[in-house]
Amino acid sequence: MPLRSHRYSLGARLFISAAICCALVLMLAGFGLTTFYRRSAERGFDERLSVYIKELIADLAAPPETERQAIGDLGEPRFDLPLSGWYWQIIRLDGERPSIRASRSLVGGQLPKLLDQPIAPNARGLRESYISGPDDRNLRILEREIDVGEDGRFTVAVAAPSDEIDADIRDFRLALTMTFVLLGLALVASSIVQVRYGLRPLKRLGAAVGMVRTGEAPRIIGTYPPDLAPLAGELNLLIDANHEILDRARTQVGNLAHALKTPLSVMLNEAEAGDANLPQTVRTQAAVMRDQVQYYLDRARAAALSGALGGVTEVAPSLDALIRTFAKIAQGRAIVGSHTVPASVRFRGDRQDLEEMLGNLLDNAFKWAKAKVTVALDRPDGVERIALLIDDDGPGLPEEALADVLKRGRRLDEATPGSGLGLSIVVDLAKLYGGELALERSPLGGLRARLVLPSV
Repeated sequence: MPLRSHRYSLGARLFISAAICCALVLMLAGFGLTTFYRRSAERGFDERLSVYIKELIADLAAPPETERQAIGDLGEPRFDLPLSGWYWQIIRLDGERPSIRASRSLVGGQLPKLLDQPIAPNARGLRESYISGPDDRNLRILEREIDVGEDGRFTVAVAAPSDEIDADIRDFRLALTMTFVLLGLALVASSIVQVRYGLRPLKRLGAAVGMVRTGEAPRIIGTYPPDLAPLAGELNLLIDANHEILDRARTQVGNLAHALKTPLSVMLNEAEAGDANLPQTVRTQAAVMRDQVQYYLDRARAAALSGALGGVTEVAPSLDALIRTFAKIAQGRAIVGSHTVPASVRFRGDRQDLEEMLGNLLDNAFKWAKAKVTVALDRPDGVERIALLIDDDGPGLPEEALADVLKRGRRLDEATPGSGLGLSIVVDLAKLYGGELALERSPLGGLRARLVLPSV
């Protein structure tokens, strides 16, 4: 099934995600900075208003004759201009009827009293808020409650237009927006550079794979960053494995052709000579050819399956089934088969290949055993490899014949049924998995087959 490409390339996905992240960060930063600046501007404006409140309080606390002459003289002409937006107001709270004194700019109007609203004073005892003034202008107002002893309790309030605060915030927001736009463009440009530079090794790797596919290079060459170097190495291993499979296939085809050439020549010679034993010769040579074809088919299947990923097989269940089968076949000879392989032992490979190897070895063991066949476990190289020891108490083999019997088609006893290919198939299968087969003298007196295989 062909792979479908995604709508967006890897570079586009990285760029889009980076652009979205930058935009979100800049928006949050802009909101936070604007809020912070608004509070800072309000504090600065409130500081100016609090100065006027302090002057009014000082006038209230002055002797009566001074109070009458200087109350409300703040040195700010806008408090005298009608509806200028700059207002002050003093309300006495403890009289029979509250008395109100206010700046001329209020022209008979009145500011709302924050004392009657749910507004808590700050640490300096000031209440702060925004109100609508006499001419419906938005005002910033500060109010403070004081007690001057016998002279009474008062609320002193000063208000001024909030236009100055809003104008400062607008200017700041405009400057901040322009700055962040330029910063965002710079970040986008840097993201493009980073994406192009960061993905360049990946493009080089893709080009190297394309060169291998077109035959311009045998393997992936070049140096890559630490993140991509393992991938390049794995691809080279895959390429090497593919070449090995192709070489193996060519070799097997050549070997099969060579193996079939002799039987075919024998049959052709018999046919040309008109020998009366031609039917028997054809049957014999056909059986040889069938065995050769089956042998190379088994090797081809094993070569394909040995490279499969993730193949894991439990050894004990396969041994249980095979030992029961061969024990039934040899039931008339009263041969006892057993194994001591733990259930946790697993072979890193295909179940069919494992049973093919164990089946051939157990077949030989039960064929030559007198009364006993055992299978034990050994770990020659730690947990990554296992060695299965198949022992029988048969006649065994002389030392000089132990290596010779592993050759393809070699049989030391022609009277026993068989093609002579069983042990050679085991040897080939074990080699495909990086293992090996060796024959030794068994402690039981017969033959020991040591099969070394990869494990997990």
